[in-house]
Amino acid sequence: METFFYIVPGLMIALALSAVVGMLRRARHINGAWNSGLTAEARCLNTYTTTSGGGGDSSVSTTLHHVYEFTTREGRAVRFEERNGPRTTVTGDIVTVRYTAEHPERATAKPPRPGRLLAEQGCLLTFFGVFIAFCLFFMLTVHAGFNMMDDVMP
Repeated sequence: METFFYIVPGLMIALALSAVVGMLRRARHINGAWNSGLTAEARCLNTYTTTSGGGGDSSVSTTLHHVYEFTTREGRAVRFEERNGPRTTVTGDIVTVRYTAEHPERATAKPPRPGRLLAEQGCLLTFFGVFIAFCLFFMLTVHAGFNMMDDVMP
């Protein structure tokens, strides 16, 4: 029974760390695309939304997706999908995308806003840091509680 109180918070910490790694990786890709200097005109091929949550008392979260296609300077056609783009971009619109020569499939149609990206990263890192610290605190508290019970009970 005691291991349950270590396994569940440990899994929660692992999930939080994987979310942090994914967030930092995506931010690095976006920042690299912004700083590469390579741009192209892309056509929005499709827009769609996905929803999550809504079960019981949880709120519904809707994510807007855009599918873009552009041609690199080398003549390669690239199609990519981006989440949480501008709601005013609809199918058929032409937008400017930024990409790196090494990985054009990691392009972004988001305009350069390094300050906003840094602020988003800082807020999310703070949230996940507090979450992980709470999980560790919980594990230590449970450990101390079980040790106290072992000392009291023969």
